[in-house]
Amino acid sequence: MKIAYYPGCTLKSKARNLEESAIASMAELGVELVELERWNCCGAVYSLADDDLIHILAPVRDLIRAKDMGFDKVLTLCSMCYNTLARANLLMRNDEVKRKTINDFMEEETDYAGEVEVVHMLDFLRDEIGWDKVRSAVINPLNGLRLAPYYGCNLTRPKEITIDPAVNPVVFKDFVEAIGAEFVEFAAASECCSSYQMIANPEAAVEAASQIIAAAEEQDAEALIMSCPLCEYNLGRRQGDIIKAYGELKPLPTFYFTQLMALALGLDPKVCRFQLNPPSSLELLEMKGILAGAEV
Repeated sequence: MKIAYYPGCTLKSKARNLEESAIASMAELGVELVELERWNCCGAVYSLADDDLIHILAPVRDLIRAKDMGFDKVLTLCSMCYNTLARANLLMRNDEVKRKTINDFMEEETDYAGEVEVVHMLDFLRDEIGWDKVRSAVINPLNGLRLAPYYGCNLTRPKEITIDPAVNPVVFKDFVEAIGAEFVEFAAASECCSSYQMIANPEAAVEAASQIIAAAEEQDAEALIMSCPLCEYNLGRRQGDIIKAYGELKPLPTFYFTQLMALALGLDPKVCRFQLNPPSSLELLEMKGILAGAEV
């Protein structure tokens, strides 16, 4: 099976641990991710201004790339990319006036009317592959690893494009159980990590991130898993600042869900690039014996 794949910018640099583990895992399940030709940045966030059509051009161009390559679906890994592409797609399907304005402006591009479906890897695993097939492909179940899945904002909002409801989402729970780990429910799973406020207003952002980490630790979670590089930055790479400000917190390992999937499928840990994770993440896997001494 082949599906068009939109990587986005960060996955080619600081989040290669998300991309490479995902590509390897999907290949193991019989799915080839075909990277879009001449893709561009999706814009990272969907504009809140109703008449700001110029910021819709970037994600629509990416959707046109998938259409021109003959695909009717495009898969994403990054939560922010998914949200931006899916919302732009919804506008192109439902708003005839704005659709015409955008298509007329991009006169050298193929006209686009929402023909391509945007999917996130999590709902592709659920809807196209199925949890039973994932479970049957696991040869290294992550037994005893207590994982708290973090959805953040972009997988569960707005309701028109969500892969799961913001209240009591279950897709990550099903994923965690399929790879043999233990699901940990915690109250802040769909709270905002503070997004770009970590740069613009760091004190408030550190406080918001600390509350998410504290909520997971209160439920004895051993790690957070996620699919958003910005969330991983705020909750993982900035943990030093968070713990400095809130000394009662302990380091909490963070992983992309694709990294743990790759391990569960028995793939070489090198595809997970754990050197890009916070040090506590690799330490947890070694302590649990999940890497079984494999070189990373």
